[in-house]
Amino acid sequence: MTEYYGIQHSVIEWAYVSGTRDEATCHEVELDVVVTDPEQQEWKVPAFWAGGQDWRVRFSPRTPGVYHYRTHCSDEQNGDLHGREGVLTVAAYQGNNPLLTHGPLRVSANRRYLEHLDGTPFFWLGDTWWMGLCQRNGWSFEDFRVLAADRVKKGFSVIQIVAGLYPDMPPFDPRGANEAGHPWEHDYTCINPAYFDRMDLRIHWLVKSGLVPCIVGCWGYFLPWMGLKKMKQHWRYLIARYGAYPVVWCLAGEGAMPYYLSAQREADSAFQKRGWTEVGRYVRSIDPYHHPVTIHPNTTARETVEESAVLDVDMLQTGHGGWGSVLNTLTLVNRAYTQAPSMPVINGEVCYEGHQQISWHDIQRFLFWTSMLSGAAGHTYGAGGIWQMNTREQPHGPSPHGGTYENTAWDVAMQLPGSHQLGLGKALLMRYPWFRFEPHPEWVEPRWSPQNYMLPFAAGIPGEVRVVYIPSRIYNWSGPVLQHLEDGIRYHARYVDPISGHEYALGEVVATADQTWQAPNVPLAQDWVLVLERH
Repeated sequence: MTEYYGIQHSVIEWAYVSGTRDEATCHEVELDVVVTDPEQQEWKVPAFWAGGQDWRVRFSPRTPGVYHYRTHCSDEQNGDLHGREGVLTVAAYQGNNPLLTHGPLRVSANRRYLEHLDGTPFFWLGDTWWMGLCQRNGWSFEDFRVLAADRVKKGFSVIQIVAGLYPDMPPFDPRGANEAGHPWEHDYTCINPAYFDRMDLRIHWLVKSGLVPCIVGCWGYFLPWMGLKKMKQHWRYLIARYGAYPVVWCLAGEGAMPYYLSAQREADSAFQKRGWTEVGRYVRSIDPYHHPVTIHPNTTARETVEESAVLDVDMLQTGHGGWGSVLNTLTLVNRAYTQAPSMPVINGEVCYEGHQQISWHDIQRFLFWTSMLSGAAGHTYGAGGIWQMNTREQPHGPSPHGGTYENTAWDVAMQLPGSHQLGLGKALLMRYPWFRFEPHPEWVEPRWSPQNYMLPFAAGIPGEVRVVYIPSRIYNWSGPVLQHLEDGIRYHARYVDPISGHEYALGEVVATADQTWQAPNVPLAQDWVLVLERH
């Protein structure tokens, strides 16, 4: 009996070597490891084929203690893989990585936000690295790790990254390869473990940096090309390889959108919607860790599958039209927040900064603050140049429809100011129990409406804290009027500059007889955040 040692919430990996090898091994043979934890709960953990005759298993224990395991191979005659037993001895984690200190993510009891396994709320500030595993952003100190360090410094917590089957290109396009080629051999005959060896380095580095990988299995239009059987094999491989990490699963990108040049768009879309629902059920059934599941949509995740029960997070995509996308964004965020059953709402794609040479930092701030004060559980940023991982020497180039979005290099886009300003917004909200915030448009006058969304938004916790976002095009220099102030509650007020983070104290709020308070003039002609904090 083999014994291994590991750390709570960390990946423990061990290997098996099969005495037989045939061309069917990569998919026709399945290997699981049934782990029994100290409370006698069983975890059925998929193992993955690592190439040749090698198999590996990765497991992340939830608690310290002694675990026992036994392998089960679909080829029960293979004594190298079937019926192997062992022991894991697990010690408590003593480090300072929040993903390992607090554990992986789950949905909160009220289904409004994400939290760690120990109940610590998790603020999703995502960045969009769709093509972050391709060779344009290679494994060197100057690129992937520099970008990760920049995002950690700015307060990002999630990286949305596609597992090699990319948007914006046909299958097996050379631009989608990493140092070891593509994730699958041509015609999807067999998976390419060497591709995922390189992916391992990047996913490990994100987690080591404290960033949650939101792993997107593929772009949605790969489902008709690969078929359900191959797609389930793809997802089993991802779960086996990365399920032991603190990840979020995203079934697909733009799940119901057909390939750009499809000749049967309506049929493909219907097939994809049905298919991703089935894949969602499959992912939930074989993931022993029950990581949160979502799907990246054209509009909302709920509308991209036939059964919302396969999802934990309602991810949105609301447009790239600059200010022209604002009303659609607000409409979808507010609708998603009020739909039943409740789910955490994350706008997973909206108005990348600099994408198509529009949507600069003023729009980034507006979309972040209005989404968060409308009930979102977090927000995802994106930048033109980063999502495609452009380099100066090798930009992505034309999309299948023939146009080129931008040639901005990733390290130039990394410095766009919106990413820093959204980090400031997250830091401000995290000074309060933001996860208890609810939208309260009635707290402020004037207030936003679909007819005029360039008026203030308000949210917070009655009797504790009120946060008001004042767009830069407010009707005049005057601050808004705060309404429905509670009897006997003393607030202190301040303006916060969402561009710099500088704060301007306004003193104690003294309500009038009708329980209102007129905020003073804003300090400068720009957008502002007004905070009333109980004193």
